Amino acid sequence: MILGYFRRASINLAHSFCLILSAILLLEPNIAYPKENGAICNGLLNNRLDSPLQRNDTHAIDRFNAINRQVRHFQKDIVFLGDSLTERWPESVWNKYFYPLRSLNAGVDGDRTEHLLWRIDHGNLDGNPPKIVVLLIGTNDLGHGRSAELTAEGIRTDAARISARLPASKILLLGLLPRSDRFGRDIYPVNRLIAACNGGMITYADVGRQLQSLAPKSLFIDGVHLTDLGYEELSKYLRVILLSLLGVQ
Repeated sequence: MILGYFRRASINLAHSFCLILSAILLLEPNIAYPKENGAICNGLLNNRLDSPLQRNDTHAIDRFNAINRQVRHFQKDIVFLGDSLTERWPESVWNKYFYPLRSLNAGVDGDRTEHLLWRIDHGNLDGNPPKIVVLLIGTNDLGHGRSAELTAEGIRTDAARISARLPASKILLLGLLPRSDRFGRDIYPVNRLIAACNGGMITYADVGRQLQSLAPKSLFIDGVHLTDLGYEELSKYLRVILLSLLGVQ
């Protein structure tokens, strides 16, 4: 009788343990993600977005062609890839902090991660390989209705493609900047996921933290795009990181 009791208790205990373990696995899948050209992003979906997508509006076409001309002729050490947050960098601020470092602005207003992926594959990284690529992309993915997980996956894919195209170049992967609109709640989950890409040739920086001391009205024009003061504060912080990556004391 006693042996039967302990046998039943052991079976019940083992059954309970299996149920608990199954629940844990369902909540947090144990998926191993491979190292891809230096981009180590454990915790992402590893479920690629759709194919790279070309934009057909006039501004995007003009910017794409202008960047292709510039990358072939400008002796660049740094390339900034991104969307409007990069393209709209005030010229006076850019010239003060980044032009002396031989930096090229390759931002295109309205780009999502799949648009940037297309540009990477069609000439926007041609010419002499830069020492550093600064990547700030993804806020338009959120604005387009994508989840934080899919947005992070798009950013990871861009970083991996840059690493494959430019294996000797360092990548400065910037966390998404704060937003004061309804998509702002997804910024932290995206940044938490892409922070896993840090390592090897990729340096992750949560630059939005440097802007938290500014009042929203001083930071944003429209809840997304930065004021000149916001760009000034961001540029001061970025320049320090870039000088360190360049090996300049």
